[in-house]
Amino acid sequence: MQQITLLGSTGSIGRSTLDVIARNSNRFQVFALTAHNNVSLLAQQCLEFMPKFAVLSDPQKAAELRDTLAGKTCETEVLCGMAAFEEVASDSQVDTVVAAIVGSVGLKPTMAAVKSGKKVLLANKESLVMAGKAFMDAVDHHKATLLPLDSEHNAIFQCLPYKGFQDSLGAAKPDALKDSGIAKILLTGSGGPFRETPIADLIAVTPDQACAHPNWSMGRKISVDSATMMNKGLEFIEARWLFDVSPDDIEVVIHPQSVIHSMAQYIDGSVLAQMGNPDMRTPIAHALAWPERVESGVAHLDFFEVARLDFSRPDFERFPCLRLAIDASRESSTIAAVMNAANEVAVEAFLDEKIRYTDIATIVESVMNRCDSPTTTDLEAIVSIDQQARIIAQEEIRSKQR
Repeated sequence: MQQITLLGSTGSIGRSTLDVIARNSNRFQVFALTAHNNVSLLAQQCLEFMPKFAVLSDPQKAAELRDTLAGKTCETEVLCGMAAFEEVASDSQVDTVVAAIVGSVGLKPTMAAVKSGKKVLLANKESLVMAGKAFMDAVDHHKATLLPLDSEHNAIFQCLPYKGFQDSLGAAKPDALKDSGIAKILLTGSGGPFRETPIADLIAVTPDQACAHPNWSMGRKISVDSATMMNKGLEFIEARWLFDVSPDDIEVVIHPQSVIHSMAQYIDGSVLAQMGNPDMRTPIAHALAWPERVESGVAHLDFFEVARLDFSRPDFERFPCLRLAIDASRESSTIAAVMNAANEVAVEAFLDEKIRYTDIATIVESVMNRCDSPTTTDLEAIVSIDQQARIIAQEEIRSKQR
């Protein structure tokens, strides 16, 4: 029975994870659930899964959850604050930590899980975008088991030869992919809702339009990132660190059907692809049970209904955020952390209707040009750089509003 801490249980990945756990209750038990501020949903999850701990960011929200659970048959202890997030991620009773918090706030609790040698299921791509080398070094040093939860990286992992990757990606030897005969990683992306929208019309895009992803059901921030393809850019950087390859070994492929989740191209001409319906429960079930397989609740792929598969190259004029991320992946500095911070602030401003959709990439690029991004693997220094980038991003937003 695996004891699981789920970081970010009220988000889309968190909810999907709990669905898979419920279908396999003989194998998985929830030790702790964490959320930012969604008290009502977290309370429902506590009553259903009876975790030992529930953690919220804000003391007032934590008090609200305690009041909600009072008098009910639930012995869950409610905690609050970042230290509590790190505690439930590193507790000695925990076997597996699902890192599903969106954004840079997920870095510290995810690193706490790694440093405790846990099996870490990584959906918080920002951990690798912000601190790629430091994160992978920690996985190796603390002998943690790292499994990718993003559908694209999980697909690549499934297409890799088993030898050399059975313990942990972080423990794989340098050049393990090259030595296994892999020529290139092909990272697929749908292109989002504006793949064919005239570029001149993008300036008028609304938050609701940007959040209407054609294939996936996701939170609003990730949906906007998918529309700008910044999400694919973050995944590009994540793949670079996860699989220890250079940016030249990764290629982004626009695939609107989202049936092929990613591919591995071998030197003999073979291409292995992982396919399935666009449902996050597939990679979640794979990672939770790895190296075995369990029921996920996902319908089997109907090839006759799919009928066709289309592919194209990304247009960097349409998707400037993708270009910025690929450029950042080539740097050894902390420019990717700067980019990520600026994007988080800009996307939030767009969702609050303070800036236009097309301002997102402009603001991110301006912050990347203005903010210092020294080379460092010190976690506190990286967090400080992240905060500085956010301050500059807010300045850029205010300048857009004048």
